[in-house]
Amino acid sequence: MKGHDNKLFPKLEAFIQQLNPEDISTERKEILQTLIDYIQSKVNQNQVVNLNFICTHNSRRSHLSQIWAQCLAFYFGFNQVRCYSGGTETTALFPMVIKTLENAGFEIETIAQTENPIYSIKYTPNEHPIIGFSKKLDDVFNPSSEFAAIMTCDSANESCPIVNGAEIRIPITYQDPKAFDQTPQQSEKYQERSGQIATEMFYVFSQIKK
Repeated sequence: MKGHDNKLFPKLEAFIQQLNPEDISTERKEILQTLIDYIQSKVNQNQVVNLNFICTHNSRRSHLSQIWAQCLAFYFGFNQVRCYSGGTETTALFPMVIKTLENAGFEIETIAQTENPIYSIKYTPNEHPIIGFSKKLDDVFNPSSEFAAIMTCDSANESCPIVNGAEIRIPITYQDPKAFDQTPQQSEKYQERSGQIATEMFYVFSQIKK
C-alpha cells in the first residue's frame, strides 16, 4: 500500500508497508479526525502545514509522533508539511527512542553528544534530516504562530490549556513507554508505541486529499 513514488530507505519502506491502519479503533479514528480536518484545510488553501507535537519532557512520545508524521507526510507526497516537537520542560531524547527508530529503518547519527544530545534523523537519502533534541514547546526551533499544537501526553494536555501561537490544540494522547524502562519488556513496549504512532500517522495522511 503506497501513496506515491517518494523513496524512503528500503527497510523503512518495508516497515511502513506492513502497518495495518484498519486495526485502528473507531474511537481512535474519531480522535484523529480533528488533525485530518486541520491538515486538509491547509492543503485545500495551498498553505504550509505546521504541526508541533507536545509532551511534558519532549523525550519520547512527542519525538516519535514528530518523526513518524514527517516521514509519512513525505511518503504520501505532502511536502508542505513541517513537523516539530516540544515539551513543557527540557530533558533529553531518550536513547531507546533512537534505537527503536533505527530498528524501523531510520538512519540516525549523533551530531552532538551532550547532556541533551542532538541527532540527525533521516528517512530518505535526499531530504533534510529531522534534527532531534529535547526542547521547550516555544523554543526558537519551533514555529511561533500558524501551527497545530498536538498534545501527545495527558500531563502536558492538562498543564498547557493554552499554547501561545497555536491555531488549534488537538489532544492525541499515548501511553508512556517510560513505564517499562529498565524492565525486560522495555524494547517490546517502545516498539509497540512506535508502531501505534506510525500506524495512526499513516492513517491520518492516507485520508488527506490533494
